[in-house]
Amino acid sequence: MQLGMIGLGRMGANMVRRLLRDGHECVVYDVDPAAVQTLAHEGAVPASSPQEMAAKLATPRALWMMVPVAYVDDTIATFAPLLEPGDILIDGGNTRYHDDIRRARELAAGHIQYVDVGTSGGVWGLERGYCLMIGGETETVQHLEPVFESLSPATDSVPPTPGRTAGGSAERGYLHCGPHGAGHFVKMVHNGIEYGLMAAYAEGMNILRHADEGLRTRDADGETTPLEHPEHYQYELPIAEIAELWRRGSVIGSWLLDLTASALAKDPELDNFAGRVSDSGEGRWTVQAAVDAGVPVHVLTAALYARFSSRDRAEFADKLLSAMRFEFGGHREK
Repeated sequence: MQLGMIGLGRMGANMVRRLLRDGHECVVYDVDPAAVQTLAHEGAVPASSPQEMAAKLATPRALWMMVPVAYVDDTIATFAPLLEPGDILIDGGNTRYHDDIRRARELAAGHIQYVDVGTSGGVWGLERGYCLMIGGETETVQHLEPVFESLSPATDSVPPTPGRTAGGSAERGYLHCGPHGAGHFVKMVHNGIEYGLMAAYAEGMNILRHADEGLRTRDADGETTPLEHPEHYQYELPIAEIAELWRRGSVIGSWLLDLTASALAKDPELDNFAGRVSDSGEGRWTVQAAVDAGVPVHVLTAALYARFSSRDRAEFADKLLSAMRFEFGGHREK
């Protein structure tokens, strides 16, 4: 197929490379001309402006947007006037599904098709392939299947699920999840789960790191909880080696654990990181959807709040706790 790619950042550029490798023609555009030229040298068709991109794409055009969520509406506003009835706009970023529903309705007035594709794979997607969660009209999604086939992982990238009847696109790494917004809804929950998994690994590793608490000298005062059995915490554990160990035969093995082991091998003390963990929205939206549906999500909510706390968003509350302790008991901060 021929596809236009708008946005050539870490994921967009590698998606183009994967498509080129599979024989597709990609017309590429980015606000950074250098990014366009880099891919032009690798075989993509460069476009220096939205107008040039529209002119170089044959109808019905298919344009895939890989831009930050804050710029999607602006990007649509730029490109939609250049399109014709039957053309397709695809949003592969981490958009909130509410916006998909609105955008699909607005674009339908001009008979422009809209498809939302939750895209997972990160910087490893070029080699591993991308997991694609798709929302939109069936006929439009089917038209784009050659692109989805090329972007998604090979069928044999994981063993078949025992007891499952073979067949279906999910085995090939992509799935038409439902109407407009369904793809990003599934990706939203996917990322909410990701928050929880990451928090579980991080918290567990942190317990291992502090298993030597009994070897440390604690202050003996009214502000410090005594360690009742120091002899129970005499372990100086090799955290990086344990992460490597758990990759083999453990029930908590995963690609995320593989990446954790890789990070610890490169930087055992994690000195290159400050520990301020960002959230790009999906975790919040997952929790909000759970509230709307009355579904308890204890782990996912705690993981989201932990990210807020990592960015000093609990600082005032923590100061107030210290202030209250001082007011009622004269307790001074250590």
